Amino acid sequence: MPLDADAARLAKGANFATVVTLMPDGQPQALLTWIDTDGENLLVNTEPQRQKARNIRRDPRVTVLIHSADDAWDWAEVRGRVIGAIDGQRARDHVDELSRKYVGKDYSNPIGAQGRIIYVIEPGKVTTPRSLGRR
Repeated sequence: MPLDADAARLAKGANFATVVTLMPDGQPQALLTWIDTDGENLLVNTEPQRQKARNIRRDPRVTVLIHSADDAWDWAEVRGRVIGAIDGQRARDHVDELSRKYVGKDYSNPIGAQGRIIYVIEPGKVTTPRSLGRR
C-alpha cells in the first residue's frame, strides 16, 4: 500500500517522526527522528550500530508517527515493514539532505566507521485524521 497524500506531505516537510521498533524482549522502543519519503515508502536514516537498527534487523515491523510542526492535530501513523536498506554514499548524502531540511545545513555530527543506512519502510496501514473523518 503506498502512502496516502497526507502522510507523504508530512514526511516531505520538516516534521519530526517517532519511530517505534521492538526490543529483543518485545518491549517497544520509540525514538524521535527525521523522516523522508520516496513517494511510496517512508525513509529513515540512522547508523547501523544503533539499537533501532539492531531491532529492525531482527524484526522488520515498525510503526512511524509523523507529527506536524505547525498543527498538533495534523499527523499520520504508518504501520509497516522495512523492505530494504541503502548504505554507502547514498545514505551519507541523504543525511545531509535531511539535515538541510531540518536545520538548514549539512549534517555536522561525527559519523562512525560503519557510516549511515537508510531503511525503506513499506506502509501496511496508514491512519490520519482525514482517514478517521476528522478533517
